[in-house]
Amino acid sequence: MRLRRSKFTSIFVKFAGAFILAGLVPLFALSLFSVNTFTGYVERYTAGNLQQMVMYMSYNLNAAFNQYNEVSKLMYTGKYEGFIESSTQNQTYNVNELEQINNIPIDSFLKTLLYSDNYISSVYFVRERDGKLFYQEKENRGMEAELLPYKAWVEQMRANPSKVAIFPTHTDDYYPASGRRVFTIGRSLIDISGKVTAEPKIVGTLFLDVDAAIFDQYFKELHLREQDELALLDGDGNVYFSNRGEEARSPGEQDKPEPDEGMMVISEPIPFLKGSLTARIHRASLFEQLLSVRMTVFIAIGLCAFALVVMGAWFSKRLSAPILKLMKQMAKVESGNLDSRVEIRSNDELGRLSHSFNRMVDRLRAYIDEAYVAQIKQKQTELNALKSQIRPHFLYNTLEVIRMSAVDKDDHEVADMILSLSNQLKYVIDYGEEKVSIRSELDNIKDYFYIISVRYDQRFEFNCHVAPEVDLNWHILKLSLQPIVENAIQHGLKQQGRGTVGLTVARRERTIVITVYDDGAGMSSDTLMSLNRALNDPEAPGKNVGLKNVHERIKSVFGEAYGIVINSREHLGTSIVLTFPIVEESAAERTGT
Repeated sequence: MRLRRSKFTSIFVKFAGAFILAGLVPLFALSLFSVNTFTGYVERYTAGNLQQMVMYMSYNLNAAFNQYNEVSKLMYTGKYEGFIESSTQNQTYNVNELEQINNIPIDSFLKTLLYSDNYISSVYFVRERDGKLFYQEKENRGMEAELLPYKAWVEQMRANPSKVAIFPTHTDDYYPASGRRVFTIGRSLIDISGKVTAEPKIVGTLFLDVDAAIFDQYFKELHLREQDELALLDGDGNVYFSNRGEEARSPGEQDKPEPDEGMMVISEPIPFLKGSLTARIHRASLFEQLLSVRMTVFIAIGLCAFALVVMGAWFSKRLSAPILKLMKQMAKVESGNLDSRVEIRSNDELGRLSHSFNRMVDRLRAYIDEAYVAQIKQKQTELNALKSQIRPHFLYNTLEVIRMSAVDKDDHEVADMILSLSNQLKYVIDYGEEKVSIRSELDNIKDYFYIISVRYDQRFEFNCHVAPEVDLNWHILKLSLQPIVENAIQHGLKQQGRGTVGLTVARRERTIVITVYDDGAGMSSDTLMSLNRALNDPEAPGKNVGLKNVHERIKSVFGEAYGIVINSREHLGTSIVLTFPIVEESAAERTGT
């Protein structure tokens, strides 16, 4: 009984009952199902028919292009089907001396091609030797040869002379008062007699102007409307034909069609052009018969929405009173009054929300009490940190007093050692960033080596070279060089009593390469292999803890691509290469903020 009562007091149940009474859910479901089923079937059927028609058109267009390709091959074959032996014919002699192609005069050959197809409007042949132009056209119009762009066509075909060239739709303005839109097919005549040469022996170039009206017989079958668009494009986006009568444009000027909500895009490939036949069909015009059905559904949805607004307004009056009371109590809590309480009058979601609000206020008060304690502990921690900073300063001040005492007694070597030691302590104890500039790291190395040189009576020398392209403000890992230099002295130079430690800093693309080398004892190949294995294998044991520590720190901070590489030759010395990425100094670090 109690469970049943809680269900009826739920706000969700109240809203669900209201929507059911209004008939919104069944009306929405039935309307959407009917419209989607009917319109989906009509759209799929219509789109399928359009797809089949565009596919049929693309097949016929591809066949037409192949036909004109075969026509252009008549220079070699002499007929449409089959292949006659032409390797013994000297095409160079025939064209240049006899002005013949396939043993017939060039003009006669061009006229044969001209009347081989109804849509071929003009035929041209450009002799390679002297650029002489032969042409034939059906309507006996006078041609202005200087307007014919055959030189540009010939130059464009030189890149691939053995392939047929297709030049997009253009106007044959080289015939006065013509204005006919044509596309041009070009093929080079190559002399294949004699020996084969690396560069084809081009004798001349044949061009066929084909009337763009050939496309109309295919495009009329689609029954395009004013808003529709049908375009034939090659792989570079050049327009060969458009039902809107647009001239061919270059790929940079032609915007390829993209689907949108208002257009249906259907595209079928044209293998010969390596392009496509693309149709953009206006959906509203195509499916205009469905508008009345959709309009009816929209009206029904509008009426239901109006009923929903009316019922929502009525429910809002019933629900706004307790919500407003809750908002007033929340405003009091926001202002700092944690004694606010909300009266609970129901067991529905609003009652549970009020109960949660009261619990939240209680826990907030407890959290504030805990925050005071945490703040006190934080102040104590800050005080301890301040004490820990005072102790190193006391040590620095003491070392400075000792150094000044040595200077006062003219013991400058001791004073310099104390200064170097003080600098090293400051560098090591400073709990700052893990990355420091190359300049800071080199200064620390110089202080360290000064102490070493005094300790060992100047038996060890230190050479440092920084390449000009290296910026000393670039950052590397702090305390990454000192362990390497220390190893060079302890394990390389100390055994033979004296020697030199060198350090070079160079740039390699976006990488800092630092090499530390010595002319000490070196190590055997087995020892070197074992040491490199220990560096790159976390589980492998190793005695050189300092090297491994530096290697793992570099990889951890900068990535797996960086680290240490060791090279050594026994009795010759050892070199250790450290690689870091180029990390430039930030603006805050340069200004000291």
